[in-house]
Amino acid sequence: MSSSKLSVSWLAQAIQDLEAAQANFEQGRHSLVCFLCHESAVKVIKSFLYKQGAEMVWGEHLSDLCEDAMAFDPSFDFVKSVASLLDKHALATRNPDAVAGAIPFEIYDSTDSEHALEIANEILETVQNKMSEE
Repeated sequence: MSSSKLSVSWLAQAIQDLEAAQANFEQGRHSLVCFLCHESAVKVIKSFLYKQGAEMVWGEHLSDLCEDAMAFDPSFDFVKSVASLLDKHALATRNPDAVAGAIPFEIYDSTDSEHALEIANEILETVQNKMSEE
C-alpha cells in the first residue's frame, strides 16, 4: 500500500477511535476513553508521517512519534508538549498490573477522560489542519 493510502487509512481509524472514545465517555468507561484517546492520537500522527512519505512508522509513544514528525514540521514541538500527556494512558488504562493496588477501570474518572478527549480532539484538529495545508 502506498504511503498516501496508508495516511488516509490511519487518519480514518484515528477518527473512528476518537468517536468510540466519545461513546465510551457517555457510558462512563473512563479508562477505555483514555486508552482510545491515546490510540487516536498515535494514529493521527502516524497518518501525518505516512503523508510525508514515510515507508514504515514504528512505535506507540506519542513523544517519539512527534519527534519524528518534527523532522518534517518543527512546529510539532507544540503537538508533542500536549500529546505527551496522553502517553501515561498507554499502559495504565488497560493492564491490571500497571498501577499497584488498583484496576484501571476503578481509578479513572470523568475528569481523566474529559481531559484526554480534549487533548485528543486538539491533536486531531491540529494535525488535520497541518495535512490540509500541504
